[in-house]
Parts: sequence; structure tokens; C-alpha cells
Amino acid sequence: MKQKIIIGISGASGMIYPYRLIEKLKNSEYVEQIGIIFSTNAKVIWEAEIKKQIDLNTSKFCVYENNDFSAPMASGSSLYSSMVIIPSSMGTLGRVANGVSDSLITRCADVMLKEKRKIIFVVRETPYNLIHLENMKQLLLAGSIICPANPSFYSNPQTIENLADTIIDRVIDLLQIPFETYRWGG
Repeated sequence: MKQKIIIGISGASGMIYPYRLIEKLKNSEYVEQIGIIFSTNAKVIWEAEIKKQIDLNTSKFCVYENNDFSAPMASGSSLYSSMVIIPSSMGTLGRVANGVSDSLITRCADVMLKEKRKIIFVVRETPYNLIHLENMKQLLLAGSIICPANPSFYSNPQTIENLADTIIDRVIDLLQIPFETYRWGG
């Protein structure tokens, strides 16, 4: 079955992660639609880190403003099966963990939690403080997946994109989307 996925892009550093996730999912036959939401800060950081636009002019993508509470995924009646907040700032994570739905990203996260749908937070912060850890614990107990953006080196990545892909491939696995990637011991 094809999935409808929400990608929430918050204002943390690490825009290579959503960039690579979008690039990998755009041609997947297992993905029907991707709703993309940029926070205001994400747009600024994207421009600073990526320095290029991504082609979102296909029927697979729908880009929504972060204040658009009339977007379909703001309702539990929508058919979005999963959400990835990538990168997830600790501010976004904290607001979701405490039930604050003050943006489309946090509202969608609230919908995913209340509907018991998959939500993955790709956190991009180091070191963690106790409040970060408590918020992560709260989200884990609520059914979320916390996937820190800690790349692996098993595959001997040769480029920054290869290194980022070790995280993105993990996220795609967590979404249960079939694809080819390096497998340990394979």
C-alpha cells in the first residue's frame, strides 16, 4: 500500500537530512504523497546550509505554510500514515511533548499521536539537557520514535551525502518503505 507522509522541517541545523529524505522518497513507488511543512526558521537555515532549491513541482509533493491549520493533515480524518520531523529542534520536540499545537507542524504531530500513527523525531541537538531527555521520554511513552541524527560509519561513507544517508536510510526503514541500501553483514 502506498503511504502518505508528512515531513515537518523545523529550524534546527541539519537541512541536509530533509533534503536527502525528499530526494530519496520522491521516486519511491511506495509513496503516494508527501506533505511538506517548513517552519519560518527552517526556511532561513535551509537557505544558509543547502543553498539550492529542491524541485517540489510534482504531484507527489504538497507544500503547506506552517500557519495553515486548514491543511488536510491538521485533522485526524486525513489519511497520512506517518510523519517525520527532520531535523527536529528541541523547541519543536518540547512543544509536541507538552501538547502545544501552535503551528501546523506541532498540530500534525499531535494528530499523529492521538491517532496512534507513526511519528519520527530526527533530533539534531547535542549535548542533551535533562529537559530534552524528559521531553523525549514523554514522546516515547506516547508512541513516538526518537531517531537522533547520529550517522554510522559501517558503510565507509565517502561524502557528506553518504554520511547523511546513513540517517536517512534508517528513517526510511522506520517508515517501512522498501529500498536498497547498505546492510550490516549483507
